[in-house]
Amino acid sequence: MSRATRNRIVRRIFDWMGLALASSLVATAQVSVTTYHYDNYRTGWNQSETTLTVTAVQSSSFGVLGKVALDDEVDTQPLIVPGVTITAGGSPGVYTVVYVVTENDSIYAIDSTTGKILLKPNFGPPVTGPLGCGGTANDVGINSTPVIDLTSNTLYVMIYNQSSSGPAYWLHALDLGSLTDKVPPQLVTASHMLTSGTTYTFNAKYQRQRPALLLSNGNVYAGFGSFCDSAPAKSRGWILGWQTGTLTPLAGNQLMDALATSPDNFFLSSIWMSGYGLATDDSGNILFVTANSDPSGTTYDGVNNIQESVVKVSQDLTTVLDLFTPSNVAALDQGDLDFGSGGVMVLPDQLGIVPDLAVAAGKQGTMFFMNEDDLGGFSTLANNVLGTYSIGDCWCGESYYVDPMYGPAVVGSGGKAVTLWEVGTSSSPPTLSSVSSSAALETTGSGFFTSVSSNGSTSNPIIWAVSRPTVNQTNILLYAFAPDLGGTTLQQIFKGTAGVWPLRGNNSNLVPVVANGEVFVASYKELVILGLRKGKGAKD
Repeated sequence: MSRATRNRIVRRIFDWMGLALASSLVATAQVSVTTYHYDNYRTGWNQSETTLTVTAVQSSSFGVLGKVALDDEVDTQPLIVPGVTITAGGSPGVYTVVYVVTENDSIYAIDSTTGKILLKPNFGPPVTGPLGCGGTANDVGINSTPVIDLTSNTLYVMIYNQSSSGPAYWLHALDLGSLTDKVPPQLVTASHMLTSGTTYTFNAKYQRQRPALLLSNGNVYAGFGSFCDSAPAKSRGWILGWQTGTLTPLAGNQLMDALATSPDNFFLSSIWMSGYGLATDDSGNILFVTANSDPSGTTYDGVNNIQESVVKVSQDLTTVLDLFTPSNVAALDQGDLDFGSGGVMVLPDQLGIVPDLAVAAGKQGTMFFMNEDDLGGFSTLANNVLGTYSIGDCWCGESYYVDPMYGPAVVGSGGKAVTLWEVGTSSSPPTLSSVSSSAALETTGSGFFTSVSSNGSTSNPIIWAVSRPTVNQTNILLYAFAPDLGGTTLQQIFKGTAGVWPLRGNNSNLVPVVANGEVFVASYKELVILGLRKGKGAKD
């Protein structure tokens, strides 16, 4: 290590001592995971984990504690809340509760200590095989990760139902202790004017609500895509919002493709992001990534059709504030190479002249490093971003944490490998520098999802990853890597089966959740809980 590098690390350690001290003061508190990827930036970082150290996870004591049978496929991330008073069902009391939702429109409240199912209301029937699309599950019910408001003990969840009049989306506000409605559920409706002056109306039969819900600005937000592009003339990307508490719809909304006509009668510009959540910046603006539109490659204008782009909109959903569109947007459309197969992650404020940063990657495997205050717009000549980096095909989303050795770091998970990138903010412009990468995971080549646990920014960072099943096996594998063990190859400290996924035609977009000394992985009809086996502490 050079003297300059060592000095830089020392300076950063002093800069982050305040953060480390704050983390140490709350290290013994129970952690709540109330939203997708832990926070509205979508960093995926739990910085208050003291039990699952590198040594503990390497030991023979770490493994499966128990499995909980579920009634259908899970396409979402579990949420965890300690100290919940359960008031319904047959086991009233106070528990640390794991909330898991399934495509059967069921919501589970599970005791994280015993694996016992405390509550299991069903809001079905789910919609079966929409449009005959081969990429969906047999049932489509709850397809997006809910979000929890701890101030009001409310779980917000989007239910997809089959009714006599056809498929419909309903937004529910449920009491955490009983999983019953606090107010009447809100039927999802919307309309938007097209360039012809005609009105386009939201149609639940063709729209897929896949991105994780976002709770911000006193509102709940949801993004919508399509069912495998089976109805490209009838599906378009929407972002909609509702007031918390009352579920009153916001007056504004955004339609990503407001064109009245296109050469192939093909619209889309969906918001799907492989289930990644809509993100926010410090001003409450909302960021997401859109997918492909007309394969003619001629319909992008950045105003009426905003495909293949990172988009920032105002919190009232009335205004597109900024965007970044790759210079090869036409080729992306023509090749169905959705930029929107991955989400956008906003980095917490950084030191240096550009404090607000963001990253995003899609099917082409290019990770774009952006100034979140000036995303870069669109140019046919160049990508006006801070940097571009290859991470492999990305049906995925990045993670972030502060490493004791490298400082702020971005975790990529495109292709088959975990990649670690140091965030350099002292240079102008800021850069990402490759630190290390893992050996290839046993997974498909389309990326996967990660999360990070550590004890503040001072010790024991662990990168967790969940594989996608290959053509040769249906198991879901959980990996753990210790970035500070040294070398340019990330050191694997754990690998084990953590679920199954027999639906090979349907991507598993699964996110490992680490909280309070346990790891939770929900997959096909099963929640697997891993941790340190302590005899009587093991679950049945």
